[in-house]
Amino acid sequence: MDCKVNKPYPLVRVEKPNLEYASLLLEDYSGLYSELTSITQYVYQKFDKFNVNEIFSKTLSEIAMVEMKHLELLGETIKLLGVEPRYVFKDNFMTYWSGSFVDYTTNIIDMLLSDIKLEEEAINKYEYDISVIDDEYIKMTLYRIIEDEKMHIRCFKSLLDLVC
Repeated sequence: MDCKVNKPYPLVRVEKPNLEYASLLLEDYSGLYSELTSITQYVYQKFDKFNVNEIFSKTLSEIAMVEMKHLELLGETIKLLGVEPRYVFKDNFMTYWSGSFVDYTTNIIDMLLSDIKLEEEAINKYEYDISVIDDEYIKMTLYRIIEDEKMHIRCFKSLLDLVC
């Protein structure tokens, strides 16, 4: 199952440093519905349930690798915006990423529904960022990431169809 859009990512660039934009992207980088949370959740699931089924295992591995690319793109962008890309996000104060952000459910249907929700929330956040960020380079990167996230939803729905 192919879970990545067959299209190159844009070069990581920004028009100029901007701490406000960096703060927005830190939430995508390591917030509740972030790339870091997605990677961690999918790797956990691969070892828990999906390891018993090769299709599930391969799909989760592929999606986690794509999310790692997203994490890298966001980290490079945040750095260019003038902030060190640590696993923190701003929510009235600095909050560090936590393993408590991962959904540790062990029911395969609930796992897939959680994964779909995680991808949908990420898309919603990226769309919000695009609406408030006035930097065409960042917007290109976010639009490209959204394409992958939509593909991930289709992959998770296909897996859900297999188990329902």
